[in-house]
Amino acid sequence: MIRRLFTRSVTLTVVAVLGIAAAGALYWFQPWRLFTDTVVTDTLSVVPSAGPQPSSASAAPTRDLSPVVIAEGPFVSHEHDTSGTARIVRNADGSHQLELAGLDTSDGPDLRVWLSDQPVRTGPAGWGVFDDGEHAELGRLKGNHGDQVYRFPDAVDPQAWRSVSIWCKRFAVSFGAAQLSVVSS
Repeated sequence: MIRRLFTRSVTLTVVAVLGIAAAGALYWFQPWRLFTDTVVTDTLSVVPSAGPQPSSASAAPTRDLSPVVIAEGPFVSHEHDTSGTARIVRNADGSHQLELAGLDTSDGPDLRVWLSDQPVRTGPAGWGVFDDGEHAELGRLKGNHGDQVYRFPDAVDPQAWRSVSIWCKRFAVSFGAAQLSVVSS
């Protein structure tokens, strides 16, 4: 009888521990996110193309009130296939925003948009470098597909950053990143 009681207790304990472990693993890894997509359709800035402007000797100089792209670059894949373009735009009012155009990546737990002072490296060597130096978080990734806009807080200097990463905070790994190259005006 004691042996049966002991066996039942051990079995129930093992089942309970395995159940708790399975629930924890599901929460931590969220494997269903491999099959989910969120499409975002934020309105991106309309940036006039650079080119010769008509001039007139009598025309008074005017301040251009159009948005200007100051840095941009294409995404490269890291932990997950990622494509699209990142660009920093200076708005007419002097504020700045990061625009992700045509982003296409996997969904994942706890994805963030990070500006970083680290260069973009390809392959597995680039997966974890973005938390090695300085970084600024612009917010949670709104979705894994489409066009997205993230406003810069006033304290974030747009000139201080070399790259953008779609960063999985839970696993400290980059899904993909874009090197920001200064656009000459």
